[in-house]
Amino acid sequence: MAFKPLHDRVLVRRVEGEEKTKGGLIIPDNAKEKPAEGVVVACGEGSRKDNGELIAMAVKQGDHILFGKWSGTEVTIDGEELLIMKESDILGIIEGKLEAKAA
Repeated sequence: MAFKPLHDRVLVRRVEGEEKTKGGLIIPDNAKEKPAEGVVVACGEGSRKDNGELIAMAVKQGDHILFGKWSGTEVTIDGEELLIMKESDILGIIEGKLEAKAA
């Protein structure tokens, strides 16, 4: 199924964090926090000004991003857990980072 977010919304796939600490301790699944990093899967066309002019999105499909801990709404699309959030919930784009393994 294809899904296209509307307006200034973004569909995001969480990226799995590290499974070990720097000291080499393995972190069990129940102690891990949900990651606040993700990859943009799809974007809406952008928001509109009062005069109807389109404001383009600052992110695009494939961008590696950071977002707030409580940002977005969790949805399941084609059996995959994803997030839908507004572009304003995105804190920034991580440049130069290849897509990591999906959560």
